[in-house]
Amino acid sequence: MTQTLPTSAPTVSRWRRPLTALAQIRGMDRVVAIVAVCLVILAVIGPYITPHDILDANIAQASKAPDASHWMGTDEQGRDVFSRVLAGARYSILGSIGVVIGFSLIGVLVAAIATVGGPVVDEVLMRITDAGLAVPSMVLSLALSAAMGPSLNSAMIAMIVTGWPYTARLLRTIMRETMVLPFVEGALIMGVTRRRLMIKHVIPNSLDVLIVKWAGDIGNTILVLGALSFLGVGAQPPSAEWGAMIASSQAYMSTAWWAAFAPGMAITITAVTFGLLGESLQVRLNPEVSGQFTRVGGKS
Repeated sequence: MTQTLPTSAPTVSRWRRPLTALAQIRGMDRVVAIVAVCLVILAVIGPYITPHDILDANIAQASKAPDASHWMGTDEQGRDVFSRVLAGARYSILGSIGVVIGFSLIGVLVAAIATVGGPVVDEVLMRITDAGLAVPSMVLSLALSAAMGPSLNSAMIAMIVTGWPYTARLLRTIMRETMVLPFVEGALIMGVTRRRLMIKHVIPNSLDVLIVKWAGDIGNTILVLGALSFLGVGAQPPSAEWGAMIASSQAYMSTAWWAAFAPGMAITITAVTFGLLGESLQVRLNPEVSGQFTRVGGKS
């Protein structure tokens, strides 16, 4: 006999709520959303529209101020800064998106297992999660990336390893609240397995929170990824990753400040844009939680 869930069960289309909220935003929030979309598009097509070869060094043009042929000037090796910023968007933005997707998948898996695995499994996984939350993520990412060998891939893996506990803790709370709703309890009484219930209904109905969280996470990840490259354990020269560009140009700040200023502004604009986008979506989807978050954030 085919089992059907009670009619009070929410539809699995709840994950579309952030997309609907994104389409309905107005005013400055719409400008922020458009800028965020343009940044992602730029990250995809950036390497193909650069006016100059990003690795083409020309010592005769080294540390040249911005002009008509080099809109953002040249760096210490005569490479066009504008072209490198365009190409570097792929490493910084798409790399950050990859990190967020990676630790989100792990977080969802851990939260789901903890929710349906029983008290012992839940306790073990949450203690591991708490241990991960107790260690500053930046410090642990720095150590892991250095241990694996400085590279962009090492930095991304390190950030995935250190980022999943936040997602796991958040979703585990949401999933546990969902599991005690009437439609879930009714489905369990009818014989629907907890595994099927989790896959078909609980996880899809938790994705709206996760999608909103992604926007803010991308902004934070860009900052940390750039910081790891700046500290020498992320992307390495001659990579056009924004943090690596700042690191290689810091010794020439007095004579060619634009070589570090341009990627620094790119990081700032991107991080602020995605942070504002995440807050805008949160306000529209859950104003009460957003207000509490803003008040707590204001005290920190």
